[in-house]
Amino acid sequence: MAPPRETLPTAVYSAAQVRELDRIAIEQRGIAGYELMCRAGQAALDVLKAHWPDAHKLTVFCGAGNNAGDGYVLARLARAAGLSVRVEAVVPPTRLGGDARTAWEECRDAGVAIHAFEPQREDSAAGFVPDVVVDALLGTGLARPVEGRFAEAVEHVNGAGAPVLALDVPSGLHADTGRVLGTAVRADVTVTFVGLKQGLFLGDAPDRRGVLEFSDLMLPPDVSAAFEPALERLNPALLRAALPRRPRSAHKGDAGRVLLIGGGPGMSGAIRLAAEAALRVGAGLVYVATHRDSVQTVMSGRPELMCRAADSPADLDPLLAAADCIVLGPGLGRTDWARALWQRVVRHERPLVVDADGLNLLAGEPFSRRGWLLTPHPAEAARLLGTDTEAVQGDRLGAVRSIAERYAATVVLKGAGTLIAAPPGAPSVAVCDYGNPGMATAGMGDVLSGVLGGLLGQLRDVPLTARAGTLLHALAGDDAAADGERGTVAGDLMPALRRWANPS
Repeated sequence: MAPPRETLPTAVYSAAQVRELDRIAIEQRGIAGYELMCRAGQAALDVLKAHWPDAHKLTVFCGAGNNAGDGYVLARLARAAGLSVRVEAVVPPTRLGGDARTAWEECRDAGVAIHAFEPQREDSAAGFVPDVVVDALLGTGLARPVEGRFAEAVEHVNGAGAPVLALDVPSGLHADTGRVLGTAVRADVTVTFVGLKQGLFLGDAPDRRGVLEFSDLMLPPDVSAAFEPALERLNPALLRAALPRRPRSAHKGDAGRVLLIGGGPGMSGAIRLAAEAALRVGAGLVYVATHRDSVQTVMSGRPELMCRAADSPADLDPLLAAADCIVLGPGLGRTDWARALWQRVVRHERPLVVDADGLNLLAGEPFSRRGWLLTPHPAEAARLLGTDTEAVQGDRLGAVRSIAERYAATVVLKGAGTLIAAPPGAPSVAVCDYGNPGMATAGMGDVLSGVLGGLLGQLRDVPLTARAGTLLHALAGDDAAADGERGTVAGDLMPALRRWANPS
């Protein structure tokens, strides 16, 4: 069984940073490079045994460089542990140098069967059908599309009909962006070494890495002390710190007065979901300003919501004066009514969460202000940046940083591996690797905006709210999808939101 994700480090590094950590360990701490390679091979074998304890036959695809060296070490150790091992050498081992060559020589001398990779040959034809296939083809330095024999080897790994263990990064996946470079291994488990690589959380990585395991190879903890991580993984411990038990003397005014604005004609469900989500995460008072046609739907079944018809921007003024924070956008639309309300609210001094059509209106009239939180999905992010969705998805990390800088905002860029960035000078970008594909359905973003508004009224800290709210929403989504991702709807999250809002 894989350890829970809570055991993974929170620090995530670029590939260059991890290479520098390697260099420091070797040159300044005196740990031999081959010793680190042997530790990596042993860590990989431990992961293999944990996930596939009944595996007896192992095929290891070895390419070039230290990734191949890790594979050769794993093959040698696996044979010593009693497994039947076959190595497919995509690069002739005699062309290897340094520690990788030493790894091959020791593997060969240990009696492991090493064969030149032949794309046309099937393992079954050779009388060897593996229980597990290991990807040790390409390391973290890949920067161009996978071609030729390496591409053939990747396709062979993917088509082997056995579970796949990838070493460090699935071959073909860019270690910084997470994008597939031509073709890439689809791993069931990836074990990565020294430091978590940012490309394992971005781009196409969620569909390629499988379960993520980690080994620091027993490097001294202070080796990384001088490095600012490229990303910070969100961990449920954050919720325990941000949302302690309330004092017995607490009253509803202490828990925040939240105003949600949206719900144009035909879109009352969005503001209704957002408003209930704000209640479920503990907001003390929740006001809703919506189109007259939506009032009855918003109040139906949830009398705790205080709903008002907003026929004109002036109708918002008493609600704005009473609110501690505002959520603008769920179901707002882009009509004249919507634009008029948006213009009255968006420059208001209160802390503000902007979602959905609130973001689309902002893209048409861009400006910056303090104390706000923007929650775009990739298409909305593209509009905010004046680019296209493909460009955003191709560099999600760059996109979220650009929006934060352009709008002086804290930004939640939604999607698989949601990213949270604050304005320049704030802490590093955070990544949420919780959540699931069942959450890709109508209303989930509205629930998130309500969660953020409800927490902002309590925490009064925009960057902390963005991190805690994103994590809480994702964890609730995982709970809601426990019986199956397909068919999960936004309303299913409500009971789980309440549980995660009370983590201690």
